[in-house]
Amino acid sequence: MKLKKKDFTVNHMGTMTIIPEEPDIWILYNIINPGDYVTADTSRKVHHQLNDAKTTTASRVKLSIHLKVTCRDFHKDSSTLRIHGRNLEPNNYIAVGSFHTLTLERNKPFELHKKLWKDDVIEALQERENHEACPEAELAVILFQQDHAEIYLIGKGVTAMVSKVETSSSRSGGRKSSSSSPSSSNSKNVFFREVFTAFIKHVDLNKVKNTVIASEDSKKDEFRRFMISEAKRMKMRSIEENIGRIVVAAGGGCNGDLKDLLGEGTVINLMKDSKVGLQIRALKKVWDMVSSDSDRACYGPKSVESAQEMGAIETLLISDELYRSDEVAIRKRHGCLVKAVRESGGDALVYSSMHVMAEQLQQLTGIAAILRFPLPAIDDEDNDDAY
Repeated sequence: MKLKKKDFTVNHMGTMTIIPEEPDIWILYNIINPGDYVTADTSRKVHHQLNDAKTTTASRVKLSIHLKVTCRDFHKDSSTLRIHGRNLEPNNYIAVGSFHTLTLERNKPFELHKKLWKDDVIEALQERENHEACPEAELAVILFQQDHAEIYLIGKGVTAMVSKVETSSSRSGGRKSSSSSPSSSNSKNVFFREVFTAFIKHVDLNKVKNTVIASEDSKKDEFRRFMISEAKRMKMRSIEENIGRIVVAAGGGCNGDLKDLLGEGTVINLMKDSKVGLQIRALKKVWDMVSSDSDRACYGPKSVESAQEMGAIETLLISDELYRSDEVAIRKRHGCLVKAVRESGGDALVYSSMHVMAEQLQQLTGIAAILRFPLPAIDDEDNDDAY
């Protein structure tokens, strides 16, 4: 994300020009709220009346629209954000006060004006800007399933599947050859080569810190050998020089999932020094404590707030759906909680809804805490607390 023309101060009104990249669109969905003002260039189809006044022709014209936001919609498949609102500035084609929609896309600049720039919004934007200055993903994953392979890039706040490669038997309707036949061996080599091609297309090992190849069967070891062999044959130094950072792990495959794999010891050790690794370990620790040491963990808004009132929170885990909610009261409530935890010396981890671990946190109502000391008096009867 590129931030330009920063004309604002914390807790005051102001304007910023933003140029988003692909992972940033979700962040923008969380920080652009009803009542904000968005200005962006767009195009509209305009009908022109010809000289005879009986026929018309149509053309597309470029114009700038200044909207007061009423609502917005995030489209995950296309990674676009649609801003709906009322036009506030006159031009030759759109009337003042009429409702229109702007689509925010990657690499397309727009201007955001807020009446009040809060700390959490500025923090989220600056984190993305700093991340772009060092855009390495924390981890690449090649996850072999029964009839396909999935390639993921995992970074701060975002998990993206960058490629999915199907086996030839899957593409041909499930017809399989004997595992010992020459055709089966050739088919596997073709599949591995397609996975390898997809991997080198999407993953730069000079930037991505570590790579995990995972399956429940022998594919992980076979593919790693294949990758080393291909790299030597093609004289790909980026792989040959980083082969020590490409490891195998059992799990996740054969209709398993990425969440299970990230809980494996091998993967946790690879990511132990990263913020993503910290989030994964914290969430795993909460789940373990809820099951076996419930006095040292709590979840649900009222229980967590009660723990903070007693100064008991060591680590707070909260979803960005709560921390950056559309509802002002909910956003303020959790913003104050995060601030209080940090001021008391605790850690506050905000989990993006675009991250692979978000679903697990949501099962704990979207908010949980690891405690400094046991609090047996806090129960979970209020975990269904409605907002």
